[in-house]
Amino acid sequence: MSKLLPPCFWYDGGLFQSGTLSLNFDEPGLLYGATVFTTLRIYQNSIAHPLTNWIGHCNRLQTSLQGFGWQEPEWGQILKGANVLKETYPVLRITVFPDGREWITGRFLPSDLPDLQQHGVTAWLTDNASQYRRSQAFHKTGNYLGCWLALQAAQRRGAREAILRDDLGNWLETSTGNLWGWGEGCWWTPPVNVGILPGLARSQLLHWLESKSQSVIEAPWTPEQVRQFEAIAYSNSVIELIPIHTILDDSTKLEYSAYHRSFEILRGYYCPP
Repeated sequence: MSKLLPPCFWYDGGLFQSGTLSLNFDEPGLLYGATVFTTLRIYQNSIAHPLTNWIGHCNRLQTSLQGFGWQEPEWGQILKGANVLKETYPVLRITVFPDGREWITGRFLPSDLPDLQQHGVTAWLTDNASQYRRSQAFHKTGNYLGCWLALQAAQRRGAREAILRDDLGNWLETSTGNLWGWGEGCWWTPPVNVGILPGLARSQLLHWLESKSQSVIEAPWTPEQVRQFEAIAYSNSVIELIPIHTILDDSTKLEYSAYHRSFEILRGYYCPP
């Protein structure tokens, strides 16, 4: 299959080579962000590659659709559209509307991703839990305003990412991924019951660590606990794992090692020896 010329997208059973999508003025997805979506990375140009985790992403969509009582899409059309777009884009975002229409868009990996994975980034610790709270934390819905606002605020401060907090000041997740911390000889990650997205990369890495007999503590990240960590990173299905070397807030700056040897344990999932 030959590559397409971007921009192009798949919508409601067909391919569009355009930068514009037409929606009705009363579309709930437009008015209320009433969609669910998942974003996946195509490994080795294969939907079936284990790291692509196609089944996991489809299950995520299905769980949210069933939870909201929305119509399921034609899954065959989603697979067809993904197979078309993967020839051009290594990253696909699959969106489903309440009536079952599918919308698949593609993008390229960040050009500086290898540098970020190696050297890490600066993150900003949000200063207003309610303003930056993610809607429907267990689901990936089209209403991502809280995370987007947090990311914009972080970038204005010279940071690459934002870390969301709850009303008690506990760290939850970043605006785009799940948190990992190394301390006291093991990995730590916030539990899903504190109101975070159960990320697919998070689940994959948890299973990987378990297979390597590595201890993982799923516990709330209190302000006291995070100061005990030697290293911090975040993960998602596109960027894999990126260290966080500096964390900014209004009163202090925390610094962590971006080159900590513990990262090799997690990186081993994506680059096995």
